[in-house]
Amino acid sequence: MKAVIQRVTGASVTVDDKVIGEIKTGLVVLLGVAEGDEEKDADYLVEKIVNMRIFSDAEGKFNLSVLDINAGLLVISQFTLLADTRKGRRPSFTLAAPPVKAEALYIYIIGCLERSGLKVQTGSFGAHMLVRIFNDGPVTIMIDSRDKFST
Repeated sequence: MKAVIQRVTGASVTVDDKVIGEIKTGLVVLLGVAEGDEEKDADYLVEKIVNMRIFSDAEGKFNLSVLDINAGLLVISQFTLLADTRKGRRPSFTLAAPPVKAEALYIYIIGCLERSGLKVQTGSFGAHMLVRIFNDGPVTIMIDSRDKFST
């Protein structure tokens, strides 16, 4: 499972000209579910997302997490994070989980994030979405659940 998290001053997601999710200060989480991912992969990402210290303290150092500042989360499914671009010019998405499995894990991770007590907004799984992101910094971090095995 892969996540790209972006620290934002505001973000929204629109489907069919209707804003369906919106946050002010917080994190946008673009989430890609890979073939073979399980709930333990989601648990790993949730722990990293809510505790990663990427917000500045009074001295300007990255010492605060999204939990510390009680910010919002905007979680958007994005299977294109699993693109395999090693061959040719058209990316392959065979590494992505099938939609039914991916959606189940997407819903699972949203539930875990909501249980953290943070305000969680979402996109619409499988829909064509327009995402507006005001990346702050810019700060963009990539997290891969497979990294937990390489420490």
